[in-house]
Amino acid sequence: MPKVSGLEVLKVLKSDERTKLIPVVMMTSSKEEKDIIESHQLGVNSYVVKPVGFENFSKTIADLGFYWLVVNNTPH
Repeated sequence: MPKVSGLEVLKVLKSDERTKLIPVVMMTSSKEEKDIIESHQLGVNSYVVKPVGFENFSKTIADLGFYWLVVNNTPH
């Protein structure tokens, strides 16, 4: 994202009472352990490294959608 990092957006979302319970999936190209740790410390619900290639990316998005919309239970 230009000008604002995903971690900055995550900090804002998780610090606001109105949005802190919204599940957040961090989708990034970084496989760095420090980025994974920081994301979880800030409250990310899932950390996914973007797969290479359109077909793999599309399948990952479909799998994530199924998990978060059908399998996972969140507070209402």
